Amino acid sequence: MNFEEFYSYCQDKKGVKVDFPFDERTLTFKVGGKIFAITDIQQFHSINLKCDPEKAIDLRERYASIIPGFHMNKKHWNTVILGNDADDQLVKELIDHSYALVLNALSKKLRNEIEVG
Repeated sequence: MNFEEFYSYCQDKKGVKVDFPFDERTLTFKVGGKIFAITDIQQFHSINLKCDPEKAIDLRERYASIIPGFHMNKKHWNTVILGNDADDQLVKELIDHSYALVLNALSKKLRNEIEVG
């Protein structure tokens, strides 16, 4: 997955906002003000995605390219190294999972506002 594909896939989800809250190179995708994906735009070779803790452990055991989240809470975040054994379809599934986790953790009112558009 290249940067443009990643960006478009994340941006096309309902209620997503793009932000650079840390510096000019650390790109975040947020829903409801909460981050679900984060990457370095100058060295795009990995992405951090939120993940269910049990699923995170399973993924790390099955894929060499999925490791505990770099600079993140390692229980809830994975770093996916692109171009290795995690193909584009799996990366999209992990983005969807991360987005859904964050969306579902929002208040019902905010979630409805986002889903209705």
